[in-house]
Amino acid sequence: MLGACATVSDAPLQQQVEVHAVLDYQEVGGVGCLLTNNLGRWFVVAPGRVTISRSAEPLVVSCKKEGMGTAQEAFGSRPDAMSLMGNVIISAGMGFAVDKYSGASWSYPANLTVLMAPAKPAAELAASQRVESPVF
Repeated sequence: MLGACATVSDAPLQQQVEVHAVLDYQEVGGVGCLLTNNLGRWFVVAPGRVTISRSAEPLVVSCKKEGMGTAQEAFGSRPDAMSLMGNVIISAGMGFAVDKYSGASWSYPANLTVLMAPAKPAAELAASQRVESPVF
């Protein structure tokens, strides 16, 4: 019964996730991605795996590949059902507060897929950044 409480069982504070980037319904390789939450930042080249710190806060994934496009997605974490039951039964919910702060009983989806927006052509990008002011 004690094994269900993440605080008591010393559940791992880290988790491995796999990141994939998709553009126009096809997976794109060699995409640089930055993953961030309130506990840190991690870098991975998608498709790839990285070990991150668990947290109750969302995990934001920002990806970019020169000439291809960019992406940004947020993934929420979910409480682990066994840890939640253990916290309610053993500690009357007190362990839930501790686990929420430490992130021990929370986890992100194991596979994260970000949808990339295509990069603008250079001529279109230059036109959108042009300053419309007269030069004297």
